Amino acid sequence: MTVQGLRAYAAAPYSHAKHMTEKVILAFSSCPNATVAQQLAEAVVTEKLATCVNRVTGISSTYLWDGRLQDDSEVLLIMKTVESRLAALTARVIELHPYELPEVVAVEASGGNEEYLQWVRMGVTRAC
Repeated sequence: MTVQGLRAYAAAPYSHAKHMTEKVILAFSSCPNATVAQQLAEAVVTEKLATCVNRVTGISSTYLWDGRLQDDSEVLLIMKTVESRLAALTARVIELHPYELPEVVAVEASGGNEEYLQWVRMGVTRAC
């Protein structure tokens, strides 16, 4: 969508107008490899649980698991969504993820390019 199209959409009457000011959320999840990361990204975007997912390769994670120090290469997902879709996004990631205890950590976007934030909101609120 062009910037002009986004502006026209945002200005048009919309029965879910509250969604246009809803908090944008960045949700993070680490994946064991690029294949799993791509599958998860495609699922949550297709299902309108996230508008966009960045897949960041080259991540190294160090943690304790089962009492042993682990050091693994992972792919980090950065999923853009809104507050009202976070629970569904979290549940879907947990359902699809191969890890016994999948990471899903979310933070609120405190600001940024408002047109981009509106695009994020639009991408997940169409299912509402």
